[in-house]
Amino acid sequence: MSSVGGRSAGRAFEFGRTYVVRPKGKHQATIVWLHGLGDNGSSWSQLLETIPLPNIKWICPTAPTRPMSIFGGFPSTAWFDVEELSEAAPDDLEGLDASAAHVANLLSTEPADIKLGVGGFSMGAATALYSASCFTAGKYGNGNAYPANISAAVGLSGWLPCSKTLSNKLQGVDEATRRAQSFPILMCHGKGDDVVPFKFGEKSSKCLSANGFQDVTFKAYNGLGHYTIPEETDDVCAWLTSKLGLEGNAA
Repeated sequence: MSSVGGRSAGRAFEFGRTYVVRPKGKHQATIVWLHGLGDNGSSWSQLLETIPLPNIKWICPTAPTRPMSIFGGFPSTAWFDVEELSEAAPDDLEGLDASAAHVANLLSTEPADIKLGVGGFSMGAATALYSASCFTAGKYGNGNAYPANISAAVGLSGWLPCSKTLSNKLQGVDEATRRAQSFPILMCHGKGDDVVPFKFGEKSSKCLSANGFQDVTFKAYNGLGHYTIPEETDDVCAWLTSKLGLEGNAA
């Protein structure tokens, strides 16, 4: 990334291995799916392999290993640094931009007729929603142009980073209002989440709606903690099939 200056060059972290789940039917969409803190692309690729969406190619990258403030500097795989999981916590804009750029880069070689999406779990969901905000604004947090033409975003047990500056980011960008109006976002959150508080996710969805995103779906799950369940997976499948216009099993 051309904007990486002297100070931030030392913070360039290497991304890990990428796992790909190939479509079992006609390829209509490609989705980059981002894992949570401390995880890797392999575990999600194994789950996505079992999902009945034959028209989707899933790309599951692995985040860089970096020292995490939330762990007192102990290293972990993470898409960006986190001090605490709260709205008051500062956002690691540099880390977010680097991970959003990695996602865009992974999508850059897909054929022109393939619909593109981004999704994830927990911190991966946060990165997916941040990517959606970059697409809508047409630029990363650092002002560089955002290149990918994404069509949908899914966030499970996550939150929207930089929510306080979202309105500023979208202001003065002619296309941003139009893109926000039509861009579909699905957020799912368990009411029993003890890692990323349910209210944090709910507030993020309200922030998106307040900033002109007119196609935000927020689904709450009673008793669900910080993990995923078949009911939630089924909801994601139905939503993606509808929003991306997938053919289903007709290969």
